[in-house]
Amino acid sequence: MAQNMSKSKPDLSTLSPQTKLVAAGRDYGEHGFVNPAVYHGSTVLFPTAKSLHDRSQTYVYGRRGTPTSRAVEEAVALVEGGHNAKMLPSGMAAISTALLAFLKSGDHLLMVDTVYFPARQFCDGLLKGLGIETTYYDPMIGRGIASLIRPNTRVVYCETPGSQTMEVQDMPSIAQAAHQAGAIVMVDNTWGAGHFFKAFEHGADVSVQAATKYLVGHSDAMMGTVTCNAATWEQFKDAYESMGQFAGPDDMYLTLRGIHTLDVRLERHMKNAIAVAEWLRSRDEVETVLYPALSNAPGHDIWKRDFKGASGLFSVVLKPCADDAVDSFLDRLALFGMGYSWGGFESLCIPFKPLRTATAWTAPGPCLRFHIGLESPDDLITDLTDGFKGLQSA
Repeated sequence: MAQNMSKSKPDLSTLSPQTKLVAAGRDYGEHGFVNPAVYHGSTVLFPTAKSLHDRSQTYVYGRRGTPTSRAVEEAVALVEGGHNAKMLPSGMAAISTALLAFLKSGDHLLMVDTVYFPARQFCDGLLKGLGIETTYYDPMIGRGIASLIRPNTRVVYCETPGSQTMEVQDMPSIAQAAHQAGAIVMVDNTWGAGHFFKAFEHGADVSVQAATKYLVGHSDAMMGTVTCNAATWEQFKDAYESMGQFAGPDDMYLTLRGIHTLDVRLERHMKNAIAVAEWLRSRDEVETVLYPALSNAPGHDIWKRDFKGASGLFSVVLKPCADDAVDSFLDRLALFGMGYSWGGFESLCIPFKPLRTATAWTAPGPCLRFHIGLESPDDLITDLTDGFKGLQSA
């Protein structure tokens, strides 16, 4: 009689990063299907009174987890290299929940000056109202962060590269100083997506992502992730559950789907972005291209030391020109959309004005943020050429 044997499962710890992305979250398929089922549910039934009293089954209530959420949480933790992860309904929800998990009234937060603007609003508004003080610091401070750490500093928050202006932080130096003072290090890791930057290997305790960007990758779902090391996990998990956070099952499924193709998408985003950024460097209208993957670009040396690749997001400082000239440039673009997101398959371009309180932004020209999508770089360059004709005519 033939034996009933199941196929062996791979040891994920031995696999390359590319293979991990394909294998992640694959233990939850049913009836031979490659992908896990999408569980829409709130109520979970218990078979006996004893199991109800001691909650001795894996799933007890929809908000506390489903097979769908566990699949994507384990996949995210695997990608990031952390202990465990939770999914939240947006990137901003991930940032705010992570900060609230580790801060209380009377605490002090060190926040990087280049931080995502809604996160700055959160610090200056809700956190301030709760009696939590925020000090903004120069993203290039490195080990000098030690001089800003106080006895009540609980969190040092990083973002590398920085929002809009792409400063690459010296994470190991910052983490060493923070840990010596008893503070935890939190980092927004959306640009590297956990694949091109291994935050935990460089000293982070908590890694936050707007998974809306590269993990989802198709501009069709909102999602945030928080991944923790073992030391911070229980405190974050308790706060997460107390605040009633939980993402929708369909969006979680779309995130898991995106993770499986993350490597090939990021490789194409990087290849296209380098081609377009190098071309932009050659334009007379451009003062500086802020993209750390380019040689001689600001932050290139640290990027080369710490990162395994670059995403499709970068910025450009134009030579001084009028606002209506920039508007004319934007209006002439056909392939580049104007929208406040990035990380999807499409190319985007928006103008921005850096906000600084701890440092000064002195570049005199207008700034543009580009996300380079999966189109042909030749077609994108043709589109940009037409855009510059509009700028020149204005």
